[in-house]
Amino acid sequence: MADPARLAAYDVLRAVRVEDAYANLALPDALRSHRLSGRDAAFATELASGTLRRQGTYDAVVDACLTRGKVQPRVRDVLRLGVHQLLGMRVGTHAAVSATVDLAKARGGPRSAGLVNAVLRTVAEYDLDTWVARVAPDAATDPLGHLAVAHSHPRWVVEELGRALGDRQGELAELLAADNAAPGVVLVSRPGRSGPDELPGEPTSFSPYGVVLAGGDPASVPAVAEGRAGVQDEGSQLVAVAVAEAVVEGEDHRWLDLCAGPGGKAALLAALAAQRGATVVANEVQPHRAALVQRALAGADGVAGVTTYDGREPAWPAGSFDRVLVDAPCSGLGALRRRPEARWRKQPSHLTELVPLQEALLTSALELVRPGGVVVYATCSPVVAETAEVVGRVVGGRDDTRLEPVPLDVPDAVGPLPGTVQLWPHRHGTDAMFVAVLRRG
Repeated sequence: MADPARLAAYDVLRAVRVEDAYANLALPDALRSHRLSGRDAAFATELASGTLRRQGTYDAVVDACLTRGKVQPRVRDVLRLGVHQLLGMRVGTHAAVSATVDLAKARGGPRSAGLVNAVLRTVAEYDLDTWVARVAPDAATDPLGHLAVAHSHPRWVVEELGRALGDRQGELAELLAADNAAPGVVLVSRPGRSGPDELPGEPTSFSPYGVVLAGGDPASVPAVAEGRAGVQDEGSQLVAVAVAEAVVEGEDHRWLDLCAGPGGKAALLAALAAQRGATVVANEVQPHRAALVQRALAGADGVAGVTTYDGREPAWPAGSFDRVLVDAPCSGLGALRRRPEARWRKQPSHLTELVPLQEALLTSALELVRPGGVVVYATCSPVVAETAEVVGRVVGGRDDTRLEPVPLDVPDAVGPLPGTVQLWPHRHGTDAMFVAVLRRG
């Protein structure tokens, strides 16, 4: 019989492939279904997530080992899991091959076991570096193609990330490698409801509210279970800090999170606003995501309400708010380490669809903020088309708006426009958040 941990990992890959599931949502269901906990759950988690991250590299290796045409998608999933055990995990060759052949018998079909056995025994002849040297394009003649295969990213993503790095192209391989490293779990305390000293782990480097979880299930932390703290990447925490710390002229009572789903930034903003006697309106266009925002804000002070308007056509009069956050829908290429399947779903055409939406939301936010107030524009993407170009066009088309320095003290985080901030996983250990502060004059 196939090992339950490997069955769970296969179920995650299948859900991602067949149902367009998110791995982080499919994984808990798979663990529960196969009754896994402790070391077995950790093994299944690494097997599924690591395989999805390195899928591009592993497919190139598998294709080099096939002696005949294409294999069925379900068999390829089995092969990917076997290759990750051989090349990316500390699993012995005999155990990896034998257990994956058992998995093939259970999930790949009766004829797949021989093929899986033969391919994996060929894979086991070399280590990962040797395989990359054998299957990746030559680094001298096609450097981007080499990086794409070596670090398991679509070529167009490599090109966009390289463009975002600007004159620091030497960091591109390091950035791609950081996308393939499983990130730690970061907790956020919500001021007035909890403090970082109440959370187990080491303080984050830049956010005064964050803690890197020492280990275990974050839901077992009392403050998290009670909604007084949450799970949130340090980069996202810093976006909320920038909103709260930006200087506004005059009164400061009405804040708006224009694109609030799923609610993590809104929860931290509400806590910060409550300490100043201000309130936050959290808006989310999609009702099911608005429900997540409502849940994240449950029991919090500083909340003026949760609304479900299209941010491009808001229901509030012009100049209604002192601070507005536009955490714009984006490609998400700055969070690939947390969403291992995302890199294989994104297409260049998504940028064409997203950029007009981003510009419209930022323009709307500038109408909603009063003169003297500020708008913070943020994306979980370093892609120039979504960051510098969006902000540049919007600011360039208005005579009442100017860029101001982002109030964050993060070393080596200079953004593509004056005063903006660009965080990086390989430099700062955060998602690649872009942040800009725009003042309405």
